[in-house]
Amino acid sequence: MFSVRIHGRGGQGVVTAAELLAHAAFAVGLEAQAFPSFGSERMGAPVTAFCRTDDRPIRLREPIAEPDAVIVQDATLLHHVDVFGGLVADGYVLINSARDIGQLGLEELLERHQPSRIVTVPASEIARSHTGRPIPNAALLGALAALCGLVSLDGLGEAIEQRFGATAAAGNSAAARECFELVRSGRPLSETAHA
Repeated sequence: MFSVRIHGRGGQGVVTAAELLAHAAFAVGLEAQAFPSFGSERMGAPVTAFCRTDDRPIRLREPIAEPDAVIVQDATLLHHVDVFGGLVADGYVLINSARDIGQLGLEELLERHQPSRIVTVPASEIARSHTGRPIPNAALLGALAALCGLVSLDGLGEAIEQRFGATAAAGNSAAARECFELVRSGRPLSETAHA
């Protein structure tokens, strides 16, 4: 089983990101479940969503305490919410930021986890350039596909089209593809960050 925990704020598409990831997993023949964890949150309040994938039926229903991957859609949460709590030793970290791990004050994360599995991408800026809106969810899922290979870029594109329809899907798919290529190329963030 592979589990992903997604942290962000209300209005950033956190719940949609988990749903898209589950649909993309279905597209490659995996079982999947996606669900949020929030109360009476409002726009801008912290939100967490979860996605589990496996090649067998998934019977667990509780929140993910020990994720294999953590996606942080809003870097302002980094020092206010325990977004890395329970992350497995060989886990993946994906942060939406135009700054690197050192600039974010997360050097200790590099000491506890494999540096090659910890990535920042300017997903909001990339999403804005393709969709006109800084909603980073689809872009970050493209980066996750490159980082850990959980889902394919084609499967993700199919999930995006099903969720958004052809018009809105084009921009979101392009943002996902750009982040996928950015992570896969391994280029330094400073060379690729958008203004």
